Amino acid sequence: MSTTHVSDFAELKAEIVAQIAAQLGFDPKHPPSQVSDKQAAEVLGAKTTTLAVWRSTGRYNLPFVKVGRLVRYRVSDLAAFLARRTTGHTGEVC
Repeated sequence: MSTTHVSDFAELKAEIVAQIAAQLGFDPKHPPSQVSDKQAAEVLGAKTTTLAVWRSTGRYNLPFVKVGRLVRYRVSDLAAFLARRTTGHTGEVC
């Protein structure tokens, strides 16, 4: 990945982090580091059960933190996940 693409990706990721924070009602300048699976599902427009399937099957590369039964998603990981799937047209491969 060239330096231009890396900086473009980093800028897009930072913008998405701010959007996630605003969508969930947090201060975009001070977003939380982690959110619950319910909040992650809201951000992604998916159901919590869908995220559970993704976790158990490894369908998508979406990292999560699990302590006991508690599941958390890093906001930076959600932003990177969305940034990797941001395209200009439907002919682009994600």
